[in-house]
Amino acid sequence: MPVASRYRPAPVVIALGPEHFDAVTPARFPLHRLRHRDQRWAARAGLDTLDADEWERHFAAFVPLPENLPTPLALRYHGHQFRVYNPDLGDGRGFLFAQVHDAADDRLLDLATKGSGQTPWSREGDGRLTLKGGVREVLATAMLEALGVYTSKSLSLFETGEMLFRGDEPSPTRSSVLVRLGHSHVRFGSFQRHAFLGERAALARLLDYAIEHYAPGLAGRAADDTPAAFLAEVVRRSARLCAGWMMAGFVHGVLNTDNMNVTGESFDYGPYRFLRTYDPEFTAAYFDHHGLYAFGRQPASVEWNLEQLAKALAVLAPRPGLAAALERFAREYESALVEKFLVRLGVGSRGADDDAELGTAVFRFLAESRVGYEQFFFDWYGGAASATRALAGPAAERYRGPNFDALRRRLDAYAPLDPARLDAAYYRRPRPCTLLIDEIETLWDAIAARDDWSLFTRKLAEIDGMRTALGLDPAGP
Repeated sequence: MPVASRYRPAPVVIALGPEHFDAVTPARFPLHRLRHRDQRWAARAGLDTLDADEWERHFAAFVPLPENLPTPLALRYHGHQFRVYNPDLGDGRGFLFAQVHDAADDRLLDLATKGSGQTPWSREGDGRLTLKGGVREVLATAMLEALGVYTSKSLSLFETGEMLFRGDEPSPTRSSVLVRLGHSHVRFGSFQRHAFLGERAALARLLDYAIEHYAPGLAGRAADDTPAAFLAEVVRRSARLCAGWMMAGFVHGVLNTDNMNVTGESFDYGPYRFLRTYDPEFTAAYFDHHGLYAFGRQPASVEWNLEQLAKALAVLAPRPGLAAALERFAREYESALVEKFLVRLGVGSRGADDDAELGTAVFRFLAESRVGYEQFFFDWYGGAASATRALAGPAAERYRGPNFDALRRRLDAYAPLDPARLDAAYYRRPRPCTLLIDEIETLWDAIAARDDWSLFTRKLAEIDGMRTALGLDPAGP
């Protein structure tokens, strides 16, 4: 079948000009075996009506979509990696394949790849993605979306039949190509590159492009005011994203400036982890020897990255306005954190003071008790309305004694946001859906040893059940 009537191509990136990208040729793979297809988000892009052959042709062989980009584009950018500036970055194993309008809200959607072959920015890499890496990204995006984090979506994953050698995986290992769906391809590092190279005109065009497609409410401002207004909006979105990570118990692992974009959308999942128990010092990446991107340091890392974006934008505008925009991060983050904490706990607000005291009490208890991070929010979703269930569950002993009594009194004062959600089948199980590292390794072992995808499929179904029960809408900033 052809694309749906909802499909609306929008190859607008071409207007930026060739200094922003390089036309590239996709790799040719010996095998195209579909391992994942997100039909729900395919519908948002007008691609859900593609049959199996058409899906393979577009998302494994990368035949252009109708009236879309005629050739894939590897995007150029720089970035700070572990706070060291790297001018040799860019899309090294991926490209922008197509752009369409989101059928739900008309925003721009980008279809970008990972593992699609070498580009001018591959830096002697093979341009490929391991199958394990693709599986991990599918799981990460599904879990984060279910927990209300604004994230890219894993639209498609094909196994590609090559054997790859990697220093951080048992090798040789299987290969894949991923297509991710997101609302932006413009990274902080996209601005940094033009500033570093002194390309003021290209920097101004990129800013205009970002405002037109990602922040149209800022259009029409005076030229001197626009960069600061844009930065303030990116600050707000980034603060909300970071608050979402923290409430999801998610550790990104590589919070470099090239891994953040201007829509405040999480993407590019390498050595991520979800917390087992609350631990601000927990670090995801084995190579993060000093804990720069530890769980509790994520807000500071995001703020530092925003400062680097401000330095790039300073080429276009006076610094005082940019500094004022940066100063908003702390209060935007704290406001978003309280909001997302209440949503995560499934309770309504009782006012700023009570809410802050409840949050302090919860995280003090989590630190002292070492109860499972996800288990706590599962047990006490809806506040006191879930007490009977929580006190009969696997963590019941943790909820008795003086360490919990003061928190319990606070919880008793809070009513559920939506009592009907407590009747979901998800809350009739004893334990929550989690995505801990040992679970990922177990399901990958089944794939690697026996080509058994049942645990992977079951985990995605479990995550989808949680998503339905929570009813969160993380589709926008």
